[in-house]
This record gives sequence, structure tokens and C-alpha cells, in this order.
Amino acid sequence: MKNIFFIILSVFSIFSSAQTVSLETMAQYSPGNYPAADYVKDSNGLLNKYVGTWKGILDGNTYEFNFIKKENMSNEFSSIKWDRLIGRVKITSSNGIVIFDNFNKSDDDANWGHNFQRNLKLYLITFSGGKSGCVDYGFIYAGIKPETPNQMTVNFHPDNDIVTQDCTNFKTTMPTNQVIHLTKQ
Repeated sequence: MKNIFFIILSVFSIFSSAQTVSLETMAQYSPGNYPAADYVKDSNGLLNKYVGTWKGILDGNTYEFNFIKKENMSNEFSSIKWDRLIGRVKITSSNGIVIFDNFNKSDDDANWGHNFQRNLKLYLITFSGGKSGCVDYGFIYAGIKPETPNQMTVNFHPDNDIVTQDCTNFKTTMPTNQVIHLTKQ
């Protein structure tokens, strides 16, 4: 009887164990069609190259990004835990005026990494500039080429959504559809 109980317990624990899937595997699927998983792990260290502080200049403004890697993160929209980047941004004008700064935000309120594109060349990070009535949120596409590991490009694409206020002459906090070249500090 003891052996039968042990066999049943062993079988149950095999079938109920958490399934870990790699970031590379998850990048091949679109949201809503993900394979069964409890944890999406950065098993090959793809996120590590993004970690750190990066700076660049576009149209006279200085863009400073800081990325940290967090493991086994949960969120309110899914039961799947992910390894993600948490990003913060500071934008300063050429005359030293801070245009945007979320460096003091908690990890929960900062910009969260989402996932890689299928080809694993770009990592998508959510961004909100705080002017949500005029669609000041979307994804930052961040990429690092293997031959230039200390250079990153970022490109912001706002979400296609309905504006809820007059947005005449509105500009997103991050420049839209413009590549910003960053250097690791």
C-alpha cells in the first residue's frame, strides 16, 4: 500500500510540476497563443546585454535609459511569470531642462520589458509618457547588434488607440518612429 501511494504521488508531482519555457521559445508565439508555461526564463542570458545605463542625443535632447533585469516576475494580467527588463528613462533638453524622468519610479511603475520579436533582434519595452489622453504610450523597440555590443538603438511606436482629448500640435514624450542611438556608459 505504501508503494502504491508513493507511485501515485510521484505521477501527480510529475504532471503538476511547473513548466519553464525559454524567452526564445515564447518569442515565436503571439500573445494569446503562448504555449502552456508557468515561467518564461531567460535561460541563455539574452537580456543581460541590455542591462546598464545607456545615453544618446537626438535633436538636441539627451536620452538616458537604465535597464535592470528582474527574474520570475508576475503581473496582474497573467499567471505566467517572466524574466524581464525594467527600464527607466530621463530626457533632458539641450539647455538642461528635464523633460521627462521616471528614474524614481518603483519597479512596478517603471517601463516593463515585454518580449523579443521572433527574430530575437529587438526587445519590446512598454513606455508611457504620462500624456495618455493623446496616446503617449506604446512600445520601445530596443536592439543591440552582436558586432557592436556597446551600441543600442531604440525606436518608439505609439499604440494605435483612440485619443480622448484635443491633441492638436501634440508630440509624444519619446520621439515617434525615430531611431535614437545610445552608447553604454
